[in-house]
Amino acid sequence: MTNLKLLFMRDALVYTFTTFGGPQVHIAILLREFVEKREYVTESELMELNALSQVLPGPSSTQTLIGIAWKVGGLPLALITFLIWVIPSAAIMCVAAIGYKTFATSGKIDSILHFIQPAAVGIVAYAAVTFAQKFLKSKVSLYLAAGSLAATLILQNPYAFPLLILLGGIISSALETQPTENALRAKLYSNVNPKKVAYFIGILLFFAALGAIVNRTSPFSLPIRLFENFYRNGILIFGGGQVLVPLMYTEFVELKHYLTNAEFLSGYALQQALPGPTFSFTSFVGAITLGNKGYGLAGQITGSIVAVIGINLPGLILILFIVPFWEDLKKITRIKNSLSGINAVAVGFMATTFIMLVVPFGTNWMAYLIMAVAFCLLYFTRIKTPFVIIMGVVLGLIF
Repeated sequence: MTNLKLLFMRDALVYTFTTFGGPQVHIAILLREFVEKREYVTESELMELNALSQVLPGPSSTQTLIGIAWKVGGLPLALITFLIWVIPSAAIMCVAAIGYKTFATSGKIDSILHFIQPAAVGIVAYAAVTFAQKFLKSKVSLYLAAGSLAATLILQNPYAFPLLILLGGIISSALETQPTENALRAKLYSNVNPKKVAYFIGILLFFAALGAIVNRTSPFSLPIRLFENFYRNGILIFGGGQVLVPLMYTEFVELKHYLTNAEFLSGYALQQALPGPTFSFTSFVGAITLGNKGYGLAGQITGSIVAVIGINLPGLILILFIVPFWEDLKKITRIKNSLSGINAVAVGFMATTFIMLVVPFGTNWMAYLIMAVAFCLLYFTRIKTPFVIIMGVVLGLIF
C-alpha cells in the first residue's frame, strides 16, 4: 500500500508540471493517466468526483484530484497531494509578484505588457463565450445570465455575487425539480451526518466573520482581512478559475484598489502560461496587495500564503467532508438542478469582467486587435492558452 501511495504522489507531481488549460483539459488527463493507465479509480468514480466538484464551490480540478487521492490513501495522501498540486505554481506566482515592481520600472516590460494584457482580455472573452455555449441552453439560463450581467455592472459590489449565485441556484432548482423529489430528499437528508455538516458550517462562519471583527488599526488587520476576502471568494466560486477572475477583479481592483488593472492582467496572463491550478493566480494578487501597502518582502510572501490558503480552504474542507456521504447527496435532484442556474449567473459575471477590462483600452485600436487575435486563436484553432501568452511575450521582446 505504501508503494501505491508513493507511486500516486509521483504521478501527481508529474501531473502538476504537465497540466495546462482549464478543468476540461484536466479531467481528460486524469482519465488517461489516473484511470486508464494506473487504475487508481474507475471511470465512473472519476466522473462522479468531477460532478461533485462542479456542484461544490471551490477549485473543481483541485477537488477532483484530492477526491482521487482520498480514495487511494485517505486523508494523509489527500493533504499531501493538495500541497504537491498547489505549491509549485503558487510559488512561481509569488516570485513573479515580488519581482514585478523591478521589471515594471524597465522599459522592456512595458512593451511586453503591451501585447500580454490585451491577450489576457482575449482569454477572458474566450472563457466567457465557451461557458455561455456550454451552459446557456434555456430561456431561464439566458435570463439569469443577462440579469447577473446587468446587476453586477450596476452594483459593482462584491457582496452582489453571493446573492446572485444563491438566487440563480434557487430559481433553477425550483423550476427544474419535480414535486415527487421532495419526499425522497427528506429521506436522504436523514442519512447525512449532522455533526459533519455543523462542523463545516461553523468553520465557514468563523473564518468569514474573522476579517470583519478585526480592528482596522491593528498592524495585522490587512493580512487577516485579506484572508477573509479570499476565503469568502473560495466559498462563492462555482465552475473553476474562470469564474474566479470576475469576483477578484471587482473586489480587489474596482472596489478596494489593492492592485491596478495592469498588475491584475499581468498576473492573470502569467498564470495562463503556467501548468497547475488556475487558483494559483491568487498567490500573485495576495503578494502584490501587501507589497503595494508597504509590507515589504516578508509581507509579500505572507500575502501569497494567505491568499492561497484562503481561496483553497473552503473547497478542500468541502471535498474531504462530503465525499464520504456523496452516495446519498448525489441522488438529490434539487442539488444537481441548482448548478445550471449557478453556472448561468457565472457566465454573466464573466461578461461583466470582460466589459470592465475592455473599457481602459479607450481608443487604443492595437489593444482591440491583439485581444481579437488572441480570442480567434483560442476559439478557431487548437492553439492552447500558454502558447498565446508566449507569443505575446516574444512579440513584446521583438517590437
